[in-house]
Amino acid sequence: MTFQSGTLIHYPQSDGQPMTESDPTRDYLTYCVEALELFFRSRRQVYVSGNLFIYYEAGNPKAVVSPDVFVVFGVSKRKRRSYKTWEEGGKAPAFVLEVTSRTTKKQDEITKPQLYAQLGVQEYFQYDPTGDYLTPQLKGFVLVEGQYQPLPLEETPENTWVMSSAALGLDLCLPAPDEAALSVVGREALPRSLRFYDPKTGERLPSYAESIEARDQERERAEQAQERAEQEQLKAQQAQERAEQAEQAQRTAVPKLLAIGLSPEQVAETLGLPIETIRDLS
Repeated sequence: MTFQSGTLIHYPQSDGQPMTESDPTRDYLTYCVEALELFFRSRRQVYVSGNLFIYYEAGNPKAVVSPDVFVVFGVSKRKRRSYKTWEEGGKAPAFVLEVTSRTTKKQDEITKPQLYAQLGVQEYFQYDPTGDYLTPQLKGFVLVEGQYQPLPLEETPENTWVMSSAALGLDLCLPAPDEAALSVVGREALPRSLRFYDPKTGERLPSYAESIEARDQERERAEQAQERAEQEQLKAQQAQERAEQAEQAQRTAVPKLLAIGLSPEQVAETLGLPIETIRDLS
């Protein structure tokens, strides 16, 4: 709630309706927000969120939009119940991604782009996880003089579709479907999965679960490497001990062999020791 000119204005945090996202839509909403939060985790003035009400006109609770995924630069990284642009220095998102479905297609292609352009959203992307409502599955636009201009969708030699986001400094990539899956469902039937990639490293941005799994795997590899190193060290110590024991046995045998009448040369040949060692021990 906000007081304005003595009037209490209520800005709802939700529309009161239950979220009824399909599995593909929910999965990509979760991945995109988590991947971007992890990528920008060290930058304190970057705010990543999704499915959060953005109010863009003070005093007008109806002036609201809820992007599926958005990123704002130049504002603090903190949890918010809603985002009010006038409380954030007038900053609107620099990046917005809408996950398009049958029920949102019209809004995502007509209504929201017009609003986002008015708000000054630098880049606007649409992604269709099922491949049923957008052709191609990924579309992107950059704001130029108040109008959105389409971004190019490039294809790599590995048959990955790539669209670059200058605002994020990342690539939005749709790798080719797995060959095994294609052989089952048909080469044109399987939709492509959206993933963020860092063009500086070529690495795919992980979700929280993937990040934890990768960290656990790295820790397991480190523990296994340490265990192998300890085993090799133990083997080396055991080999050294055996060598020392063998040498001691040879040295102990020298006086005994000399005592039964063997010459130093014969003892040296028998034990495989230098003649100087035999003479030192005799």
